[in-house]
Amino acid sequence: MIRVISYNLRKHRAIGELAELAKTPDLDALCLQEVFAAELPAEIGDLHLADSTKRNRLGLAVYYRKDRYEHIASRSFELKKSLHDLIFSPTPERLVGSRLVDRETNHELVLASFHAAPLTALNSLRRNQIKAAHELLTELGSGVPILMVGDYNYPLFKDNLTERVKKRGYDLSLSDRRTYTAYKFFRGHFDFATSQGLTIEGVETLARGSSDHIPILVTASYGAAVAGAADAA
Repeated sequence: MIRVISYNLRKHRAIGELAELAKTPDLDALCLQEVFAAELPAEIGDLHLADSTKRNRLGLAVYYRKDRYEHIASRSFELKKSLHDLIFSPTPERLVGSRLVDRETNHELVLASFHAAPLTALNSLRRNQIKAAHELLTELGSGVPILMVGDYNYPLFKDNLTERVKKRGYDLSLSDRRTYTAYKFFRGHFDFATSQGLTIEGVETLARGSSDHIPILVTASYGAAVAGAADAA
């Protein structure tokens, strides 16, 4: 099994909660959004920092369990800009991915933290970002299982998104409860997972902390070998 927590820290506010989250039994990785990357520790419990974005004020990071995984490579990526990005963050790195080798099973794996454009943007832009992110992660680890977790900022019309990512060979997995309740009209599953070459055994919404998002715990197992997926708009 692979166990990964994704958490949007709300402008780094929830950084003090990570040491406790890292004690989650059999936890393999932490994928973070809205962090101050320059202030991140190299280690959180048994987890080691694989990589973080470098140019965002509010960045992304991936931590992994060093005694189980060997780190091969990591990259951060810019995605198509929203109006918010053009005004506030002209070089928005909205994706960081790490290629790992699982020493227990000898599988390779690409693990990624993703943060889509905010709600001021259209769903069509977020779909573009998700599609581009999947393509970039495939370049990082062609033919290996991919798990991309994070804040998708996609509270409405997820059935349409599910069908679109499925056409490209990905599964979309929501958590058992809502992950965001701050806005009256935009409550729902903001934080979830898309994956390829894995079986998602469950996505659990954890206890609320000081962030406006609630962390999720994704449990996955290795599935069938990844086949080439047809392109989709």
